[in-house]
Amino acid sequence: MLSLVAVLLGVVLVEGLAAFWPANLWEITLADGSKLLGQRVRRQRNPDTHQWSVQFKTGNRDQDPQRQDYHWVKAGSIRQSSRPCDAYVLERSENGDFYGYLQAVQGADCPPAAAEAESSPASPEQLSAALGAVRQKMAAEIAPIAAELFGLSNQLQTARDQLTRLRYRRRQAGPETGSAGVAGGTVADPMAKKIEQLEARLDDLRRQSDELVRQQQQRLAQLRRNVAVMQTAAGRKASVALVDIVRFYNPNAMGLAAKCRHYLAKVGELLWDNPRESNTEGGLFPAIFGTVMLIFLMSATCFPLGVLAGIYLGEYSQDGVLVRIVRIAVNNLAGIPSIVYGIFGLGFFVYGIGGRLDQWLFPERVAAGTPTFGTGGILWASLTLGLLTVPVVIVATEEALRAIPGSIREGSLALGATKFQTLVRLLVPMASPGMMTGFILAMARAAGEVAPLMITGVVKLAPQLPVDGRYPFFHLDRKFMHLGFHIYDLAFQSPNVEAAMPMVYVTTLLLLLIVLAMTGTAILLRNRMRKRYYLRTL
Repeated sequence: MLSLVAVLLGVVLVEGLAAFWPANLWEITLADGSKLLGQRVRRQRNPDTHQWSVQFKTGNRDQDPQRQDYHWVKAGSIRQSSRPCDAYVLERSENGDFYGYLQAVQGADCPPAAAEAESSPASPEQLSAALGAVRQKMAAEIAPIAAELFGLSNQLQTARDQLTRLRYRRRQAGPETGSAGVAGGTVADPMAKKIEQLEARLDDLRRQSDELVRQQQQRLAQLRRNVAVMQTAAGRKASVALVDIVRFYNPNAMGLAAKCRHYLAKVGELLWDNPRESNTEGGLFPAIFGTVMLIFLMSATCFPLGVLAGIYLGEYSQDGVLVRIVRIAVNNLAGIPSIVYGIFGLGFFVYGIGGRLDQWLFPERVAAGTPTFGTGGILWASLTLGLLTVPVVIVATEEALRAIPGSIREGSLALGATKFQTLVRLLVPMASPGMMTGFILAMARAAGEVAPLMITGVVKLAPQLPVDGRYPFFHLDRKFMHLGFHIYDLAFQSPNVEAAMPMVYVTTLLLLLIVLAMTGTAILLRNRMRKRYYLRTL
């Protein structure tokens, strides 16, 4: 068993840690005279023909007719291979990496020293200067528009909510639009006037938003005229917009220190940035945040409930048919498939409690077909996982209390302490290490569960985090991202499985590290409590 665990961890560590290392670029010449430029990935032998094939990551997905950036080449067809020192990798926000040779940097916003003639290839310093100039202009012109658009979107959402609420109240009030006046006239409906004002405000906000989007697209189109002219291994030239370049590097000319800096930059991007390219590139911050928050919410749900249930079963309940049935049910609940808990969470929490809360608190949204709590969210997902893991805590709590010698209970009662005082001051502290063991097992299991989350609120890409600066700051009704579902999505739902495999190993390694960090902290607390309360009982 230990060897299997070691092999599993070894594979994940090797593949995950090597995913961000800048591998060398190879230019190969095939038997038919064609050339390829790419990173060597792996070799494989055909068991039927006994011929070796080599897989290369060639990038340039937008230049390939089949839009593939991984190609297999028969080892026998390779006539020549080299590692050119002037080959570059351009990491792009779309269409994956571009592999080629830098020829020129062109554009009106580029520095004069960067936009030279194509007669001499551009240098990396010129490309870096051009990228810096374009990013400065984006920060000065496009970033303020994006911030203003974000503020307008919040105002639009608030105005829509107010309009939905007013329309609902007006429908509930009845069809009358006015009331008779003293002199036989009519008095205008105040709700109708407010609705008209809100509709006018919405139209004005939409016009402002459309105008800002038009300005943003126009300025972005102007910036996209700044390009890096690249040449592929086949001799074709292609223009890559500077605004699409995330970073560039020359792996064949990089030393160990430069590769280490590149590796650390990629790790920082992984931890703090948002994903891109259908989650196959970029960072995993929303998934990390959602996973950690889900575990904390689940812990706050299952641990108190499990401990209280275990204390009742172990200390207060009288042995009988009902208690035996409850114990059998608790033991059997631990073996129920997790997808069953997901179905239960969907029916009980989402449609049951969530639907009832919407009818009480947000009836106007129910009438408009936009439920708040009556749909999947991180709150219902955490409660579902709490139910899934609470049997483990119950059993661990009961076993920990049962392991305490009966003489301690009898001695405490003989000294005049009540049963509750004995429980709070002696039994619970002495059983706390065992309770923590159940909590650790529950937390480790919940961190890797995916099936219940797919039904109760997890999504491929969450535009907003469950916590932000908007009131009430904690939005437990929002959907969220999760590292476990991220692994499933990359491995089975990605349009480009080969490109997604490095991120699969990285995400798996990151999930293991989070689980080890949280369980390790809990184990330290358990050991400290065990040492403290063991010494107290001597």
